[in-house]
Amino acid sequence: MNRFNLSEWALGHRSFVWYLMLAIVAAGAFSYLRLGREEDPSFAIKTMIVQANWPGATVEEMTNQVTDRIERKLQELNTLDFTKSYSTSGQTTVFVNLKDTTPGRDIKAIWLDVRAKINDIRPDLPTNVQGPFFNDQFGDVFGNIYALTADGLSFRQLRDYAEQARTQVLKIPGAGRVELLGVQDEVIYLNFSTRHIAGLGVDQQAVLQSLQAQNAIAPSGTVQAGAETVSLRVTGQFTSEDSLRAVNIRVNDRFFRLIDVATVTRGYVDPPQPMFRFNGQPAIGIAVGMKANGNVIQFGEDLKTRMRQIVSELPIGVGVHLVSNQPAVVAEAVGGFTQALFEAVVIVLAVSFLSLGLRAGLVVAIAIPLVLAGTFVFMEYSGITLQRISLGALIIALGLLVDDAMISVEMMVARREVGDSLEKSATFAYTSTAFPMLTGTLVTVAGFVPIGLNGSSAGEYTFTLFAVIAAALLISWVVAVLFTPLLGVSLLPRTVAKRSEKPSRLRAGFSRILLLAMRWRWLTIGLAAALFALSVAGLGLVQNQFFPSADRPELLVDMTLPQDSSIAETKKQMDRLEKALPGDKDIVRWSSYVGRGAVRFYLPLDEQLANPFFGQVVIVTTDVAARDRVAERLRKLLRDDFVGIDGFVHPLDLGPPVGRPIQYRIGGPDIQTVRRLTQEFASVVAANPNVGGIVYDWNEPGKVLKISVDQNRARQLGVSSQDIATMLNNVVGGSSITQMYDSIYLINVVGRAERAERVALETFQGLQLAGRNGQPIPLFAIADMQFELEQPIVWRRDRQPTITLQAGVLGGLQPATIVDQLKPAVAKFAAALPADYSIAVGGTVEESAKGEQPIADVVPLMLFLMATVLMIQLQSFQKLFLVVSVAPLGLIGVVAALLVSDQPLGFVAILGVLALIGIIIRNSVILVAQIDAFLAEGLTPWNAVVEATGHRLRPILLTAAAASLGMIPIAREVFWGPMAYAMIGGIIVATLLTLLFLPALYAAWYRLKEPT
Repeated sequence: MNRFNLSEWALGHRSFVWYLMLAIVAAGAFSYLRLGREEDPSFAIKTMIVQANWPGATVEEMTNQVTDRIERKLQELNTLDFTKSYSTSGQTTVFVNLKDTTPGRDIKAIWLDVRAKINDIRPDLPTNVQGPFFNDQFGDVFGNIYALTADGLSFRQLRDYAEQARTQVLKIPGAGRVELLGVQDEVIYLNFSTRHIAGLGVDQQAVLQSLQAQNAIAPSGTVQAGAETVSLRVTGQFTSEDSLRAVNIRVNDRFFRLIDVATVTRGYVDPPQPMFRFNGQPAIGIAVGMKANGNVIQFGEDLKTRMRQIVSELPIGVGVHLVSNQPAVVAEAVGGFTQALFEAVVIVLAVSFLSLGLRAGLVVAIAIPLVLAGTFVFMEYSGITLQRISLGALIIALGLLVDDAMISVEMMVARREVGDSLEKSATFAYTSTAFPMLTGTLVTVAGFVPIGLNGSSAGEYTFTLFAVIAAALLISWVVAVLFTPLLGVSLLPRTVAKRSEKPSRLRAGFSRILLLAMRWRWLTIGLAAALFALSVAGLGLVQNQFFPSADRPELLVDMTLPQDSSIAETKKQMDRLEKALPGDKDIVRWSSYVGRGAVRFYLPLDEQLANPFFGQVVIVTTDVAARDRVAERLRKLLRDDFVGIDGFVHPLDLGPPVGRPIQYRIGGPDIQTVRRLTQEFASVVAANPNVGGIVYDWNEPGKVLKISVDQNRARQLGVSSQDIATMLNNVVGGSSITQMYDSIYLINVVGRAERAERVALETFQGLQLAGRNGQPIPLFAIADMQFELEQPIVWRRDRQPTITLQAGVLGGLQPATIVDQLKPAVAKFAAALPADYSIAVGGTVEESAKGEQPIADVVPLMLFLMATVLMIQLQSFQKLFLVVSVAPLGLIGVVAALLVSDQPLGFVAILGVLALIGIIIRNSVILVAQIDAFLAEGLTPWNAVVEATGHRLRPILLTAAAASLGMIPIAREVFWGPMAYAMIGGIIVATLLTLLFLPALYAAWYRLKEPT
């Protein structure tokens, strides 16, 4: 460092350095305007969905023959964390969950590997299995949602306009996936009377085959007519329901019209597909996604312009309503954080001007935009957008990035007071403190390493905290040694009064306290150790938290009916719920999804897949306070008026989605045993008064009408089990015969029984089949019918049936606290479980552990980097011990601040506590370096410690004030509050300990004696 003085070089090339400053500011302003805007940082959803259908299969057949084969093959994945699946009659859905530490960049390749592995087992799956199908876009976000409603128009006409709107939206630059919600496919139904057909002696299957043959599209060839090629076209395909009514059919030498045996109607799929409503009205939703790394706000403006054009072209009667407006949310969030950043800048500037004076404070003030500009350039070229984490990181960094500039200016002022010239004082800071400042900066950056190298989903969510702070701190060191000396020479006065021999009141008062601490060194050390022990004990009083709820006004209401419920019953119950919403002054609007959960309009949303027994309402309230009021009213309504229905009212989450906060999983090989154990365990959980609303993800059995066929009798009459199954399927749901082409749509032609024959179970006893030679055969003549119970759905985890017990929290305790309270009872219950059965904690506690364990894995690397950097600077194990010994004592301030403010120790707060280590050590290493400098000048060891501490008093207090006060604007944020309080308390206490405990420990360690 002594061979080349960067500050001296800057003073020798002033014009070029001024040019660099202007260029950085200009580039930073340009980068700021180009930075993308988001509400939250993106993180990979490490889940893929594999689905397969096997029409006619029971739940047990589906589980054993399809689900298990898929899950078994998936276990070959090296990166697999666990598989989770649910199987229903004829369908299976498998969730492929990767390890939380799987790098996001590897996920696409892993999904290709999943496809390859599952394709390998296709030949091993039962015949007639459809699929498997894959969905690796489970994490796509649709930030903008519009609802189209119709007044006086058919649903088909509304869909036409929605398709036209989707086509127009896809033309917007930056538009990603655009999906339609709540669409109901059109169907042409051929309603047969099974009794009538059987009475006529007509084989229904022959009728359907005749229709398929007429409607088939087959190549009819081409003719080479001389120089021309003429294609041949055969007509006969159906073009409308009228063309079907006009069909004449010949079956078994009998000629008749189709309408003699069937009624032809045009309608929509029955049962309905998942439905979408807006403010209680049937609607079609247009969910618009954006391409990755785009500017949400700019995309929102482009979309708004395009939607105005679309609305202007729509006829009267079509209403367009805004359901979700992510650009507005992002603009408000970025605006709020920008305001907080501005407030932090004002606070830091106030600290600078009040403590350093106008001119010296101005030097520090100019360093702020220089560092921010350089950081914005780094963010643009690193692909980091302006969002919750990066903006919070800028605010946290703001109080730290002025440290180096303050130290440099303070050193210049101090040297001027002893008579040095401006130029000499400007270059002296580099020779005396540049390397200790760099060491302190690198140690501070190392404190954030667990955030940067934490591979969990939570770590990925907070990664930009490390990247932005590290960049800002490193840039601030360059600014302090390259630009600050030139600014000081240009702005500080040429003449200055020499330092008074009489110290200031602050320094004089502090010197008396310091001398007492050093004289009573063991008492000082003992008090610090006692306070540390007290804080460790007090840490048990601080509640743990994963991530808090979001501060958005949306409220989600999940309705889960018994799992054998129809989508019609789900709609009926949701209609009842929605009747309570109109007229509520706290509610702005709401949208509802019947048969599925809300589309992912918010990245951390816990998206629910399509199931007929599930529905979800998304309510937008006026503000957060209104959201809480509406939530209380709805919880009471669901509790009182929706008995037997699982109603879960909750706000949006921050960070990776979790669902209900308290969860336990009980798994084992036998379903009935798992059910029994879960019901027993529910009483254990319910004994805790802080637990409420206990539900299971599955448990209750459903009715099944089992038809036992007398195979000998059936063969005698020329009827097979397949004939019976096909006939029953045609009766209750219908089967697709063929398709009709209408514009861009494919319309299925479905044959089924008349309504009276398909909605009442009693009608099955009177059903008749067409036997050999067309004679009618009553179903009861060849089969017996009886009701049985079976599980309508089976959830598995890692190939074992697993029931998840889920519960909410009553009162103000955190889920982790309640789980700790339940630990003894849970351990006792687990010890009595049969072999091969297990119980595991899920929910927020499990997800928190997933996020915290990778941090713990990286902490040794953080400590190694800190120790290495410190050893390069200090070249002494003893001094390394002294510097590091102060760091754990920051816990005193952390615990005190969290307890006083009643804040939990959340995931983000833990990151802040780890970062405190580097911040505390930074001041310690600079103080120890100053002691070494005074020893080198010939001071006695005692006086060197006293003078160095007094010399570093004002810079340390200033940097602590800037760092702690600068975080006040984010202390009111739900997300950043716990971290801000923890760091403010830790910095304040650690600063005092650095100035008193470290000198006392230094004196004790080296056995220093006060000179007489």
